[in-house]
Amino acid sequence: MAGWKKNMMKVLTISVWCAIGAGAVVLFNAAMQEKNHQVCKGYEIEITGAEDQLFMDKKKIEELLFGKEQPLNKPVVEFNLRSLEKKLKTNVWVKDAQLFFDNNEKLQIQVREREPIARIFTTGGNSFYIDSSGMRLPLSETQAAHLLVFTDFPVEKGKMKPADSLLMRQMVGMSAFINKSVFWSAQIQQIEITSNRTFEMVPLVGNHLVVFGNADQLEEKFNRLYIFYKEVMSKTGFDHYKKLDVQYDGQVVATRKAAALSKQDSILAVQKVKQLIAEAQQLQPDTLMQASVKPLEKLDVSEQTLANYDLLPVKSDTGLAETPRNPGPLKTFIGKDSTQNTSKKPVNKEEKKKEEKPKAEMQKRGF
Repeated sequence: MAGWKKNMMKVLTISVWCAIGAGAVVLFNAAMQEKNHQVCKGYEIEITGAEDQLFMDKKKIEELLFGKEQPLNKPVVEFNLRSLEKKLKTNVWVKDAQLFFDNNEKLQIQVREREPIARIFTTGGNSFYIDSSGMRLPLSETQAAHLLVFTDFPVEKGKMKPADSLLMRQMVGMSAFINKSVFWSAQIQQIEITSNRTFEMVPLVGNHLVVFGNADQLEEKFNRLYIFYKEVMSKTGFDHYKKLDVQYDGQVVATRKAAALSKQDSILAVQKVKQLIAEAQQLQPDTLMQASVKPLEKLDVSEQTLANYDLLPVKSDTGLAETPRNPGPLKTFIGKDSTQNTSKKPVNKEEKKKEEKPKAEMQKRGF
C-alpha cells in the first residue's frame, strides 16, 4: 500500500512538470508569433559625451543607420541590431553604441561619443583632435573645442612607428594630467614638440618658456614648477625669468632675462630715485606736492631685502642661456656679472660749492 502511494506521487510530480513545460512552450510560441507581427513604432536617439559640446547629432546617426529608408512600421524581426551597432561604430566619433526595442516597440539608440582631450598641429600644418586612447579625430565644421594644443607633431598620416606611438602616449598622459587640474588647465594652453621629441610649454600668464623634457615623472615635474611659481615668481613676477627647466630630477633651473638688474645696479637705481625726489622737493617747495611724496626712509633698500627677490647678475645678451648638464637643486642659473660704466662730468670748485650748499640744507631738514 505504501509503495502504491509512493508511485502515484512520482506520477503526479512528473505530470505537473510536463504540464509546466508544455505551457512554457505554448507561451513561447505565442510570444514569437506576436513578435513576428510587431512593427517599429518609432525610435529615440540618446547621445552622451562631453558635457559642454557634442560633435555628432541625431541627423548623422539617422543617416548611418537608415540611410534613405524609414524604420517606422518596419517589422521588428527584420532589424539586425548587432549589424546596426557595428555600422554606427564605423564612424570615428562613435566610441560605443547599443540598440534595443523597449516594451512599446520603440527602437532605443544609445550612442557614446569620443571625447577629445587635445588638439594637435603637425609640422606640415595639418590639425586634428585626439581622445584618451590616442585615436585621431577630425575637426568639426560646426564645433570648435577649446583644448590643450600640441604643435610640431612629426607624423602626418598613416601608420605610426613605435617612436611615434610612444610620443602619442606621452601627449595623452600630459593632456590627461593638465585637463584634470584647474590651475594647470588655465596656465598651460600650448605645448611645443622639439626635434628631440621632448616638450616645451608656453604658459598663458608670464612671458617665459618651460622646458619640460619627456613626459616621465609628470606629477613630480609639475609639483616642482608649482613650488617655484609660489615661492619665487610670486615675489619676482612672472616676467622675471625667460626660461624654467624642470627636466632634471629634483631641480628647477631658471634663466633670468637679459634686462634684469644686478644687486649693485638695483641699489644705485633706488638711490637715484631718492636723489631725484630730494631735488624735486628743493626746486619746487610746493606744500601739496610735498604732501604727496612718501617719506624717503620707506624706500630704503639693503642687500638683505634685495636677496628676497633673487636679483643676481645676468648676461647682457638676449639669447637663452644653456641649461647645465648637472645643475644644482632648485636654483637660478645665470651668467657672469653685468657691469655698469659710469662717467662723471668734470666740475669746477664754484659749481661744487653750489651743490654742497643745498645738500647741507637738505640734511638739516632730515633728507
